[in-house]
Amino acid sequence: MSRAILIVLDSFGIGHAPDAEAFGDTGADTFGHIRAAAEAGRADRDGLRKGPLHIPHMERLGLLAAAGLSGGPAPRGLFGAAEEVSRGKDTPSGHWEIAGVPVRFDWGYFPRTVPCFPPDLVAAIAAEAGLPGILGDRHASGTEIIAAEGEESIRTGRPILYTSADSVLQIAAHETAFGLDRLYALCEIARRHVDALDIGRVIARPFLGTSAASFRRTGNRRDYAVPPPEPTVLDRAIEAGRRVIAVGKIGDIFAHRGISEVRKGDGNMALFDALLGAADDARDGDLVFANFVDFDMIHGHRRDVAGYAAELEAFDRRLPELEARLRPGDLAILTADHGCDPTHPGTDHTRERVPILGFGPGIAPRAIGLRPTFADIGESVAAHLGLPSGPHGTSFLVTP
Repeated sequence: MSRAILIVLDSFGIGHAPDAEAFGDTGADTFGHIRAAAEAGRADRDGLRKGPLHIPHMERLGLLAAAGLSGGPAPRGLFGAAEEVSRGKDTPSGHWEIAGVPVRFDWGYFPRTVPCFPPDLVAAIAAEAGLPGILGDRHASGTEIIAAEGEESIRTGRPILYTSADSVLQIAAHETAFGLDRLYALCEIARRHVDALDIGRVIARPFLGTSAASFRRTGNRRDYAVPPPEPTVLDRAIEAGRRVIAVGKIGDIFAHRGISEVRKGDGNMALFDALLGAADDARDGDLVFANFVDFDMIHGHRRDVAGYAAELEAFDRRLPELEARLRPGDLAILTADHGCDPTHPGTDHTRERVPILGFGPGIAPRAIGLRPTFADIGESVAAHLGLPSGPHGTSFLVTP
């Protein structure tokens, strides 16, 4: 029996989806626009990177062909793309669909008003948590609102509550002045109160620093998500007696359902170290499922083209380390959950197709085409691991 390693490059879309217009994302192309910017010298930054995008290992696996771009070496793995059928372009929807369960219902969202949260919701959370009040109460970028409200939060003991275009309530507070455990407890309270509003996630956003100039978010983020509405390929693996090792925020995204153990890391390179450790420890039949969040959180939402390009190059440089750990019969898949085009207006996710790059010892190069749902990824993992199939996708491991 062999293993499966499923890796999500958070937000690494490869071109706008057919329904992108409905999301305001016509023309979005995270990969294509970063690549074009680098070619034109618009992704240069002193001390960080310079010149055309250099990701030879992903190109070798078929990334250019998956994205419909010419050039590059002949693909040496399975390559293709997938479109999302879930009704949102958020993190849980993308990941759940990757794991075989599309989101067919509508999430709840908070309006673009100031304040954005219902007063009775804020009052209920504050009363149960014993808060003197809150700050924020609007749509905002996390780094911007912490810079704007962080000093007042430390002075008054009021946490910062904010949201985005996603179905989310985010709570930022200082790790030491407010307390990390207290922040987590507050998020658990908020999670209960937003259930009736169909909000997908409550996210703890701890930060450190003493002033707006020095504030920085830490690696102790925690997501409180509702569980998927149906069993995913993770649940099927656990039911079959396999281990599912979650790297990064995967455990949080799935509300820790279908997860054997969680391994964390502060930043993409620390997460890559955790991925390598999980690959070393995984046994036959196990699934390793990893998310690399910095592409989205640090660079996509901040519209940082040079930073995103540098992050892709750093990830690509380490791919051979993973490949060296793959055993005969293993299947590794690189994909994404949505886009976050750093050249697109606004700061939100973008509705895009995602790449599928499958590789491992004995995996023959082959085009798998454009898949009609991310669920084909989960069903391919299930087929590879000999797990029961689910109702929403089709494995691409069997040649038509």
